[in-house]
Amino acid sequence: MYTRRTTSATVLAYAVVAAVAGVSSCGSPAPRTRPAAVTGAVRVNQVGYADSGSKEAFLLAKGVVSGATWKLLDSHGALAASGTTGKSLGSWNKAYPAVYGIDFSSVKGAGTYHLRVSGAATASSPSFTIGTPKSVHGKVARDATAFFQAQRDGSDVVPGQLKRKPSHLNDRKAAVYNQPSFTSSDGDTIKKAPTKIAGVGPVNAEGGWFDAGDYLKFTVTTSYAAAALQIAARESGASPSSTLGEEAQHGLDWLDRMWDEKTKTLYIQVGLGSGTDSGSVVGDHDVWRLPEKDDADSVKEHAFLKNRPVFRAGAPGSRLSPNQAGRLAADFALAAQRHAASDPEKARGYLRTAAQIYALADTTPGRLVTAVPYGYYPETSWKDDLAFGGAELALAGQALKDSRASGWLSKAASWAKAYDEDDDHGTLNMYDTSALAYADLARAVRAAGDPEGLPIGYDALVADLRAQLAQGKARAGKDPFHAGAVYDGFDADSHTLGLAASARLYRRLTGDTSFNRFASQQLGWVLGANAWGTSFMVGEGSTFPTCTAGQLGNLAGALNGKPLLEIGAIVNGPNGTEQFDEGLGDFGAMRKCPSGSDPFSAFTGHGSKYVDDARSWQTSEPALDMDASGLLAFTLSS
Repeated sequence: MYTRRTTSATVLAYAVVAAVAGVSSCGSPAPRTRPAAVTGAVRVNQVGYADSGSKEAFLLAKGVVSGATWKLLDSHGALAASGTTGKSLGSWNKAYPAVYGIDFSSVKGAGTYHLRVSGAATASSPSFTIGTPKSVHGKVARDATAFFQAQRDGSDVVPGQLKRKPSHLNDRKAAVYNQPSFTSSDGDTIKKAPTKIAGVGPVNAEGGWFDAGDYLKFTVTTSYAAAALQIAARESGASPSSTLGEEAQHGLDWLDRMWDEKTKTLYIQVGLGSGTDSGSVVGDHDVWRLPEKDDADSVKEHAFLKNRPVFRAGAPGSRLSPNQAGRLAADFALAAQRHAASDPEKARGYLRTAAQIYALADTTPGRLVTAVPYGYYPETSWKDDLAFGGAELALAGQALKDSRASGWLSKAASWAKAYDEDDDHGTLNMYDTSALAYADLARAVRAAGDPEGLPIGYDALVADLRAQLAQGKARAGKDPFHAGAVYDGFDADSHTLGLAASARLYRRLTGDTSFNRFASQQLGWVLGANAWGTSFMVGEGSTFPTCTAGQLGNLAGALNGKPLLEIGAIVNGPNGTEQFDEGLGDFGAMRKCPSGSDPFSAFTGHGSKYVDDARSWQTSEPALDMDASGLLAFTLSS
């Protein structure tokens, strides 16, 4: 907005005449119009920046400005760096038509800082730190691990911030059921109660992690999370007895129970999502409650909450959906690698399980097996998973000097090549593990001496991983906030953190630092350097989700008058605006959010919206796969 100085008509008329004549009153220059400073907001990585890395922030301005100045001030108010904003990086929405970059990468001194913008625009940032990678990212990685502890089910819970209690002990003797039929209206509501499978079970399905804001447990998501935790433990040197090592083992132990080695049966899910339209059968999504309530629930319609059904992938000994087989094989092969030096016998047992599962993969599948219903996780990619499983088998075989290592290496290379030849390629997240496959297969190929005759060699694998990163980097180069993932659809944070993790794996593999800045941009976007000015991880930064769409955090109670939070939970983040066409609905049994207003509505833009509200499962629900990508990215960045 532009304003003029207040002046009388006489003085104004004289000034105009004088200006035209080339003279001014009293020999001084004629009054000139000056643009008033526009207001804005500074978006930063609210957690902080590694001292040796790139550091960028953004000015989100309510108007186009020229030459706004910025200052980086330390905790004592001393000037650490300064500069002026340059060309706009693009428009965000009608209210904020310009975004400007602020780069202070030259500052390396450890400490607490904040940015202040003045001149043509005015704004200030929250405080943030600059420090060593470990000091900046270490706590975030630990908090991500704490999220998995909070998500534990069964008797071996960690009380933690949410004061968790043992839950679903009835899962120890769970009955196995046929998969139910679903109504055509939404693909989620069941037509009638599922039926038990005669002569099968009961099975011990106790333990594991809750999948998301509900209490269902899935092998399809747990397998991705367990793999990410194990790779994070391996790359950081965390021992099996460390907090991270023990949490990875907790997930692996549950997967071990879901695989019956004797009958070659895979169980894929514990719990029923939704019940019937009539309410005669109630599912997990129909009741908002704490999980420890279920074991003693006496309501007739809640029978499947008290005694939760287990669903299997198929008949004993049948071929396994290759996405499940590949990731599960990778999980147990990673466990074999972790124990190869300290407990070779245990490691060989894990390798045996991994090999058995891998050999049962269906390599000509129809629709993949994921969850019940399939629509919960409509995965379509699977060749990447078989490449991943084969790569981890090869590395485990090499570590244990197993003669089958070269065969697994060849199979993994074949599947990596087959994935390359597909049209639809993704980046690292639960639905696409190709980045993990490329990185570890390249390691295995290098360890084997890059033998001739493989369908794909070390250089090509490195090039494939680099191509994924280049795709994300190109997208980030066109985005006002340098986001490398698509944020007007589901799993924005998982994809973003997957890109950051992939960049760190690439650097460790090759020594090439060309994607370091890109990785820092992605971490920054998740932790506050985005249009909404919020971290999408609970407890990290100065603004973060406080009313997540998760029953644990929502119902856990309060401490000193403040609601308890599921620290370390990473939510979906922004989602497409069309996801909110029907509004949010009412709270029902949910505890209402502390604030009834939506502070982020002004920043809806680029087809995306973010809402911090327990009713907003589209943006504020935490999930295993989100935190798995995050834990890996932050651990590799520490």
